[in-house]
Amino acid sequence: MKKLFYLLSMLFLFLAVSPMAMAKKDNPELTEEEKSRLVEIEMRVDEIKAMDFSTMEKAEKKAVRSELKEIKKEAKDLGGGVYLSVGAIIIILLILILLT
Repeated sequence: MKKLFYLLSMLFLFLAVSPMAMAKKDNPELTEEEKSRLVEIEMRVDEIKAMDFSTMEKAEKKAVRSELKEIKKEAKDLGGGVYLSVGAIIIILLILILLT
C-alpha cells in the first residue's frame, strides 16, 4: 500500500509541474512573416556554426554568444512547440513496461 501511495504521489507531483502548462497555445499557425523570420534565424545559426572561433577575440565570442541567446529566445517565442516533462516521459515508459 505504501508503494502505491508513493507512486501515485510522485505521479501527481510530476504532472502538476508540467512545462506544457507554460507553453503558448494561442499561436497554432505561423504567418508568412513569421515563417520567413524563422528561415532567417536558421540561416544565421548555420552561419554562426560555420565560424572559426579560434581566431576570434574574447569580446567577439561574447557578442556571438549573446546574439545566439537572443535568437534562441525569439525562435522559442515564434515556434511554440510541444513540451513533455520528465515526469510525463517516466510515466509513459512505466505504462509501456507494465503493459508489455
